[in-house]
Amino acid sequence: MTFNESSARSDGIDLLYLYHQNPTIKLRNQLVELHKGLVRKIAYKFSHRCYEPYEDLEQIGYFGLIRAIERFDPFQGYAFSSFAVPYIRGEILHFLRDNSTLVKIPRRCQELYNQGQKIRKELGISLNHPPKEIEIANKLRISLEEWQKTKLAAQNRMPLSLDNTTSNYVDFPITWADLIPCPHATALQQQQEEQQQLEGAMSMLDDKPRLAVELVFVKQLTRKDAAKKIGATPMTVTRYLQQGIQQLITYLQPTTIATGS
Repeated sequence: MTFNESSARSDGIDLLYLYHQNPTIKLRNQLVELHKGLVRKIAYKFSHRCYEPYEDLEQIGYFGLIRAIERFDPFQGYAFSSFAVPYIRGEILHFLRDNSTLVKIPRRCQELYNQGQKIRKELGISLNHPPKEIEIANKLRISLEEWQKTKLAAQNRMPLSLDNTTSNYVDFPITWADLIPCPHATALQQQQEEQQQLEGAMSMLDDKPRLAVELVFVKQLTRKDAAKKIGATPMTVTRYLQQGIQQLITYLQPTTIATGS
């Protein structure tokens, strides 16, 4: 298998370049198929923390993957997977926020809580005043500690408004939304870090491969125009590009290359 074939299989970079230059539904569907493992992995994790069916979460995740494909610029030099994950997670989180509770609790816990709330109303009527928590626990035939844990679990499964204030500092409130990192900001930070790593690796390339990579992938010249500037043939430029990309992968992912994974 050649280097280009291996690269295309590993992250679909060739398809991403093609889609960026000429987006079509066919290419987009191919990219979705190639990266569906990202969606399935994230949906699987969320399915264990909410009541929504895995299949629904997976379908919502594909919307995020499509958005990532449409917005990804392969010429920036960062990995598509790190770019796509925040979009997939973001779509699923928006769906959960609008349609369901976010935390799954044991069935017994939910049943105890519902029984306890019913007993609270009945005792309130019979006693003519709000019952004590120990009285509810006794009616349920469980300890006060277990009843308190049951209440806490049931109450914490409800979504918390991001507009709620956590505390005040100086003269302005801090909300939960202020404390949660924006997925897009996180993606941007990741991209910047990877860009710095790429620039460092670029500086380690041999002169001709580095110049070829800069002209073709950074300045976006055609290989013919790059060949004129380098003083070589387009075929030689292609060879320099292959050498440069192979060296970049070695510098950026030495462990992966060494293990053959």
